Amino acid sequence: MSMRVIKKAALNADFDRAAEDVRKLKTRPDDEELKELYGLYKQSVIGDIDIECPGMLDLKGKAKWEAWNLQKGLSKEDAMSAYISKAKELIEKYGI
Repeated sequence: MSMRVIKKAALNADFDRAAEDVRKLKTRPDDEELKELYGLYKQSVIGDIDIECPGMLDLKGKAKWEAWNLQKGLSKEDAMSAYISKAKELIEKYGI
């Protein structure tokens, strides 16, 4: 097995753990933190945004779309690394 495959498996495991841990935060992060986390998560799992922007009346959907769209062009691996860093930052800030 190549080092690249091993590193990718380790990154996936760290990403999954971070996604799980972030759900256990003692305090809900603020909206900006949540949007950043959401955008990085979607970019990590799906890649570049592949849906149309929701209508103006769907404020929550539009905010989520914009958060994901901000990550456009980031590789899945880079998005995972950024997600893990953000999750660690939020865990330090809010505790689990």
